[in-house]
Amino acid sequence: MNQQQQQQPLPIDAVLPELLEALRNGANAVLIAEPGAGKTTRVPLAMLHEPWLNGKRIVMLEPRRLAARSAAQYMARSLGEQAGETVGYRVRLETKVSAKTRIEVVTEGVLTRMLQEDAALEQVGAILFDEFHERHLHGDLGLALSLQSQSLLREELRLLVMSATLDAEPIAALLGAAPIIRSEGRVFPVDTHYAAARPSREARIEQTVGSTIVSALRAHDGDVLVFLPGALEIRRTASWLVAAGLPSGVRIAELYGTMPLSLQDAAVAPCLPSERKIVLATSIAESSLTVQGVTIVVDSGLMRVPRFSPRTGMTRLETVAVSQASADQRRGRAGRLAPGHCYRLWTEQEHPYLPAQSMPEIMDADLAPLALELAVWGIQDPAELDWLTPPPKSAFEQAIELLKKLRALDANGKPTPEGLKLARFGMHPRLGAMVMRAAEWGCASEGCELAALLSERDLLPNERSVDMKFRLDALNGKSASADAAAVRRMAQQAEQWKRSVAEYGTGNGATLKGSNPSSSQSTSLAVRPSLGVLLAAAYPDRIAQRRSDGRYLLANGRGAVLPDVQPLSRSEMLAACELDDTGTESRIRLAADLSMTDIETFMTPYITVEEVIEWDRGALAVRSRRRRRLGAIVLGEVPISGPDEEKVADALIAGIRMEGMGLLPMTKPALALQARIKLMALGGKDWPEATDEALLSTLEEWLKPHLYGMKSRNDLQRLNMAQLLGGMLSWAQQQELDEQVPTHYTVPSGSRIPIDYSDPSAPVLAVRLQEMFGLQDTPRLARGKLPLTLHLLSPSQRPVQVTQDLRSFWESAYFEVKKDLKGRYPKHFWPDDPYSAAPTNRAKPRGT
Repeated sequence: MNQQQQQQPLPIDAVLPELLEALRNGANAVLIAEPGAGKTTRVPLAMLHEPWLNGKRIVMLEPRRLAARSAAQYMARSLGEQAGETVGYRVRLETKVSAKTRIEVVTEGVLTRMLQEDAALEQVGAILFDEFHERHLHGDLGLALSLQSQSLLREELRLLVMSATLDAEPIAALLGAAPIIRSEGRVFPVDTHYAAARPSREARIEQTVGSTIVSALRAHDGDVLVFLPGALEIRRTASWLVAAGLPSGVRIAELYGTMPLSLQDAAVAPCLPSERKIVLATSIAESSLTVQGVTIVVDSGLMRVPRFSPRTGMTRLETVAVSQASADQRRGRAGRLAPGHCYRLWTEQEHPYLPAQSMPEIMDADLAPLALELAVWGIQDPAELDWLTPPPKSAFEQAIELLKKLRALDANGKPTPEGLKLARFGMHPRLGAMVMRAAEWGCASEGCELAALLSERDLLPNERSVDMKFRLDALNGKSASADAAAVRRMAQQAEQWKRSVAEYGTGNGATLKGSNPSSSQSTSLAVRPSLGVLLAAAYPDRIAQRRSDGRYLLANGRGAVLPDVQPLSRSEMLAACELDDTGTESRIRLAADLSMTDIETFMTPYITVEEVIEWDRGALAVRSRRRRRLGAIVLGEVPISGPDEEKVADALIAGIRMEGMGLLPMTKPALALQARIKLMALGGKDWPEATDEALLSTLEEWLKPHLYGMKSRNDLQRLNMAQLLGGMLSWAQQQELDEQVPTHYTVPSGSRIPIDYSDPSAPVLAVRLQEMFGLQDTPRLARGKLPLTLHLLSPSQRPVQVTQDLRSFWESAYFEVKKDLKGRYPKHFWPDDPYSAAPTNRAKPRGT
């Protein structure tokens, strides 16, 4: 009996026959097994001798490096071997595989590279997606690519999705109605303890968590696994526990993703018999990992996740509440080896309001790496693949635009030779572009070091200055305040990338220019690229220009500000590589100085020259300039002599629309004509609209032909607006207009009085009352449909009556008005019968 058969029984063992039978009869399956069931280490070994595998390898994806290494090492020990023999692993910065390896545990990005290098995966018989509920971006991408590979190239390829808390039906449907196998029950029961009340806002997380840990240590045996959102909270909690005083024999271990792998291994290893251990961990310990000795879990209920903002193009870390599924995963850590206890730092009443599942990373992630991988795969539209959750359209389109800016994709969205190289580098396209530019400029070593610095959190989190120079100095051993383990890890990553650059070939025997790290000491360029230039190669959209108020304008059009006054505050130009995206202006977290010489020498692919012919509101004139830009940043401009007249006319029209009709010389005759046309338009379909809004919307039709040679408000004053408005009418309309709404009306006295059309619905005739004697009814316009509003005036031209009913006025109000006027103007003629009296424009009719 081999060592695998001698292992302690686990719940997964009961369903292994069903699972193996499902994979013998079909290509795909879904396995749901609760935490501690043993799926990660038992399933690959159980599949190893299946006939359909036919000697090919099994590849199992693990979301995290520590879990991948631990699972591979555990399986290897169960076979009496070392990792790298039958069972091996490939993770970032470490590989242990050999010619005899049959089970290869990899992190998610490794599978993507394998598929890109061999789409058919000819030597792979099965791909296992472990802990798929975590829904990492590369996991979703790997499954989508694997499904297409299986559909088009490898029908016999087996795909198995495994999880403890996944909603199984949707993934089973995606896998072609794959069978769902469930392993019920945990190995040991776990008692759950909820907080009696929500912690106060004033309480710091380390105090709440620390006091719970101390209470749990006193109440129960075993080691404690504590879930905290990030490394900062881990360090603070560790300090609180040390200050509070722990019982003798209790030690603290930290566990988070950026720690050296040796320290991660030590954190999950069993204690000495006389010891107890408190493991302060992030969500790295949530799944696929057994922390030896743990029977107590303390869960803060928080996790830190990256959130990408399409609005700003930036990613920030955000602390959020865990989902119910994640909380169950964490709880399960306490029952892997013995009965356990889980302390949740939220109330039982709050628990049902937690989200059921964590948000898939694809919904909130920077999609530039995914978009590049799809382009290299030959996919331009994500809809061509089968996704459990499709990538959001707006974020994907923004990623495509970034890749074009980085010259990874051409104008048609297809990968350029540079894009193909970037995809193989295994780093974010921004960083890959920077490393490639650095190699071309003869400073590959510095580029790789910067990429290593930018691929992790700030090496000097307490440094007030945002200058990246201090971080680069720290990486090269010039700062005592940098975390030594982080420096070693980043230096190791930088060295790996330096080797990749030095050894990388394009497939035709050519290598990257300047790719030898030693060449960074010399360059054929007249000007050596500065640190800011290298950062600008990765973040061309975040080149920043200082404004007069000390703030900065980014090339992407957003505003930014330095958090404090510091040496970089005097820089006219910056390359910002890390910003937050809060508010209308981002705070610059990391940056380097740039000069205009840097930009003119190294950033020319991003500089555009444009002719700008636009309305200047201050000058009330069209200004024509030739402008050099880097995105939203104006590098310089000069006037254009003899600009295109068509464009000037268009700009002038834009100015008129901006300023309104008041910019045009609307004389009294022009305003009157406009009003008359508006009046006719009220009752006729074929008449042009003459409102200000309508005229402004049709400037191209009636005004533009007359604007050539003009460029300012002063030039516009030469226009004859009455003539231009009249030109909108046909000859027949002009005749009808003069007939139906004339400019003047001849009153009984013979005077020709102008009509005021300011209000087209109620035109006004202001006339002295005496000139209207003998007229019985109100004059009417528009074929008798519209009465004039009569302003009947005294001899001194002041209104004595406003009416649209002249007959009524003569028969009633006139006699009261007459008494008043006769007293004030006794020399004037005020007859008793206005109907029969002779009208006059004098004091009295002639002959009286």
